Amino acid sequence: MQEAFAIRVYKQYFNFGSAHFLIFADGSRERLHGHNYQVQVRLEGNLVAGDVVVDFIPFKPLVKRLCDAMDHRTLLPRDNAHLRVTEGDGVVEAVHDDGSRFVFPAADVLILPLPNTSTEMLARHIAHAIVAALPEQVPEAEAHAIEVQVEESGGQSGICRLTL
Repeated sequence: MQEAFAIRVYKQYFNFGSAHFLIFADGSRERLHGHNYQVQVRLEGNLVAGDVVVDFIPFKPLVKRLCDAMDHRTLLPRDNAHLRVTEGDGVVEAVHDDGSRFVFPAADVLILPLPNTSTEMLARHIAHAIVAALPEQVPEAEAHAIEVQVEESGGQSGICRLTL
């Protein structure tokens, strides 16, 4: 018999309200709109001191900080071939292949190193950020895998799982 252990966190305050638009495979885009996203994180790993996978006390603030960084922002993908995003003079400009042009105050935008702002890609962004922060924030953690779920509306989520 083999045992495996994991924790799951899904606090009400793991949320962010953001604007975005998807860019579809054919290059067309959605209209700019927003969601009130909810985030869940599952972390699998070895039991460490105290017989826990990870101490919730330092782990929950890490997830909350990532959510807070995306809250009340317009999310733009940096790496989409159909969108040119530039920064300068306190503004961010995004120009789509269809000619539409968006200009935002820089403080209101988060440019993400992603090809799109789908829930799957937002989950990927959060998962990678948690993995990068774990050694400093929760150094005793011995994680094997992480799964992040980002829900954009009830019953509709994107999930990213990383095997570490």
